[in-house]
Amino acid sequence: MGTSRENGSLYTSIQGKIATVEFGHPASNSFPSALLDRLTNELKSLGANDEVSVIVLTSEGERAFCAGASFNELIAIDNYEDGIQFFSGFANVINAMRSCGKIIIGRIQGKAVGGGVGLVSACDYALATEAASVKLSELAIGIGPYVIAPAVQRKVGLAAFSELTIDATTWQNAYWAKDKGLYARVFESISELDDEVDNLSNKLASYNPDALSKLKKILWEDTENWDQLLLDRAKITGKLVLSEFTKNALAKFAK
Repeated sequence: MGTSRENGSLYTSIQGKIATVEFGHPASNSFPSALLDRLTNELKSLGANDEVSVIVLTSEGERAFCAGASFNELIAIDNYEDGIQFFSGFANVINAMRSCGKIIIGRIQGKAVGGGVGLVSACDYALATEAASVKLSELAIGIGPYVIAPAVQRKVGLAAFSELTIDATTWQNAYWAKDKGLYARVFESISELDDEVDNLSNKLASYNPDALSKLKKILWEDTENWDQLLLDRAKITGKLVLSEFTKNALAKFAK
């Protein structure tokens, strides 16, 4: 099912125990709050669906996987409560991915920025193309990737997370991301990527669903505190975004 282009779109198709969830938005597949809420609810629903063993997370088009949270909504934040709610969007999605009980394969066909890198990190297995460069640009606009930090750091380690965060204006290419463990494999073309996503998801769908859900639990051991941790992190960003420094940085960036 879809919605207006301003709020983005979300479509789910289920075939042979594989649920493919595709999100989209005209602004490089970025996420307005309404779309983050819909994705969170969809993941919870699929987690409770016995007809689904595997989830493939993908996005529209060929250029960008996900440009993070909506910039228009970000610059419109003018009070602390709205700030917390805005930054809780990715917290809720990451927690839904973590706790939904299904193995999630990420199909990363293009660039990922900010919250988009958080989404990739919260996938259990990510396959990408050469075009799938990554960047955490938050420091450059006066905030930081605090909400997604636990997911990214868990996947790539502290050193690579620090490099991405501190060098906030530099893209790291897909092979860098593979070397750090963010991607399992990198392909030259989208058609090769799609072949492998199909191959892997069908293989997984043929396995014992109970074994898959128990594996999921083990993969995410010791993250039970994230329900609270990620919301606490949202509070940090919610306060920072109201500062004079950040307002000025965002205004410059908007130009």
